Formats: sequence, structure tokens, C-alpha cells
Amino acid sequence: MEPIVIPTQRRWDLLSLGEVMLRLDPGSVRVHTARQFTAWEGGGEYNVARGLSRCFGLHTAIATALADNSVGRLVEDFIFQGGVDASLLKWVPYDGVGRATRNGLNFTERGFGLRAAAGTSDRGHTAISQIKSGDWDWTSILGPENGARALHTGGIFAALSPSTAEVALEAMTAAQAAGTVVSFDLNYRDSLWKAIGGKAKAQEVNRALVKKIDILLGNEEDFSAMLGVHLKGVSEDFAELPVHAYEEMLREVASLYPNLKLVASTLRTATTASVNSWGAMALYEDKIIHVPQREIEIYDRVGGGDSFASGLLYGFLSGKSPEYAIQCGVAHGALAMTTPGDTSMATLAEVERAMKGGSARIAR
Repeated sequence: MEPIVIPTQRRWDLLSLGEVMLRLDPGSVRVHTARQFTAWEGGGEYNVARGLSRCFGLHTAIATALADNSVGRLVEDFIFQGGVDASLLKWVPYDGVGRATRNGLNFTERGFGLRAAAGTSDRGHTAISQIKSGDWDWTSILGPENGARALHTGGIFAALSPSTAEVALEAMTAAQAAGTVVSFDLNYRDSLWKAIGGKAKAQEVNRALVKKIDILLGNEEDFSAMLGVHLKGVSEDFAELPVHAYEEMLREVASLYPNLKLVASTLRTATTASVNSWGAMALYEDKIIHVPQREIEIYDRVGGGDSFASGLLYGFLSGKSPEYAIQCGVAHGALAMTTPGDTSMATLAEVERAMKGGSARIAR
């Protein structure tokens, strides 16, 4: 495996490509019993750009599309609050009803104890799902006049429609030509694939995309469902996660896709919705980097993997060691799961304190 070489002096440290949805959170009750909701923004690819902006102070952007109505403008306002450059956001005319195009909603229960977190998405016919090849000029966006040090997208965006997978491939091809590092989070969602061919279609689409990627992220379910590479020696509930099996899985993925420079998997054992064991393992330059699981308390697990991705990418974008990058990803993911919403509320100082094993004693 070749080392990751991050370019310098580009307009953005990272550009994400993907959907941004309005998340509606019922708090401590259930979606079907709620009478009020807290609004947030969220999206697998967007969350990474926001984490790098708000927690790590890097300059990031999002390439997305929204229907031009009040809901879309609310999502835009959240993007502004997240410090993410929205200059590549495409506005699609709204017909007043949403027959042709609309904005996605995601109703999310964070879970508690034996009740697992659950999401109900309402995202059919969204503006971003209808984006097509050629709608962005990637040569200009990623070329000398603009440029990004890294491009991040993932399996959620690729699942929205046949055309979004084509746009992802188009963007990654332009990134390769520009010397931009490409990262991709497999992020398997059964709800997105089940009506369009299931795991077989997911594997067809993602196997083609992975050939264009430098940094590949996921968990054991992602690698199995999206690439057909299975974790051996585990039960269906993943109660025990054998380290040697993860190493074997990562090495198998790297052998199938020799273009990859880093392959990483989060390690999560959910004792309950409120208590998880959390860690990660990565293969880089043919060496295993392992951050062992430790038990953490969960307030809202949604977005933990995205915050792992942004912490890991910060490590490489800031010129730190690979070991720092993986540890930073684990710490940032753990802290992000202590607060509500998809996105991180952590600071870099808090992340580095957690990396050093800092306690939860009051800071004042």
C-alpha cells in the first residue's frame, strides 16, 4: 500500500459531496408519540465536512442540492452555522407541493437502554437525488482555480439514484486527475437499497466506485453488504469482535482493491443503546493500527461514524501520524455521541484530552 500524500494550498481542505437532510428529533419519546421535534441538519457526507470545520477549524465545503423553499432555506441556515462553504449548493425550483422535487426529512430516535436508536427517513424525489453528470464542473471545482485537498463522499449519496452514483464517479475521476485525495464511507443503509436491488445492487455500484478511492471507511456490516467481504468468526449480534478477524477482513479488502492507501473499520459492540464498546482498526502501509474498544456511554449514537471519519481525516490533513489520525477519529466519534444531533459539538482540545485518556472531571 502506498502512503497518503495530501496536497497543499487548495481552496478547501475538504469538499464533501452528498445529501443534507432536515433531522427531526422527538427527544426522549418516540416518533409515533411525539408532539414536538427539535430540528437539526444531518447527512453522512455533510457531517464530515461540518466536523472538520467546527471542531478542527479547517475550511470545508459541501456540494449538494436543495428545493428552493422555506425548508431548504432552513437547511442552508444550518449549513452556515456549521461553518461549511455552501457556494456549490444548487437550488432547484419548488413547485409548491413537492411533486417534482423536495427536501429530505429524517425522523430520528436516539434510543435508550434496551430500545435501540431508530430512523425513519422521508427522502424520495429529493433535489440531490436528481442531480446528474455534468451538473457540476468538477474540472473547474477541483482544478487550479479552486481545488480541494480531499474529496469525501459515500455509499449514502451513491444509493440515492443511478445518477448520483454517476456523479460520484465523475467527481472522483476529476479528483484523481487533480491529485486530490479521495475518501469514501461505505455507510450501508438497507432502507436505501432494498427497493432497487438490495445488497446485490449495492455491491455492483460500490465495487466500481471503490476502484477510484484512496481512503475507505466502514464497519463490518458495510464491508459485507457493500463489497461482499465478510467478517469471519462472529455471531449475528456482533457481541464479540475478534481482532484477528478484522485484520483479515481489512487485508482482504486491500488485496481486492490495490488502489487503496488506507482501509479503516470502526469497532462497536452495543451492550445497550446507552452503553457501547467503541474502538477502531486500520490498515495503512500494510501495517495494522488498532485502537482497542473501551466502554463509553451514549447519548445519541447517530453520526458517530461520520465523526470518526472527520477525526481521522483531520489527522492526515494536519500532517499528524497515522496512529494519531486513528486515535483522533475514535476520540472524536466518542465525544460526538455524547451530544444530541448528527453533528459534533466537540472541540479539538476536548478530542486531544480524550485521546490522552483524560477524565470527565469538571473543567473550570
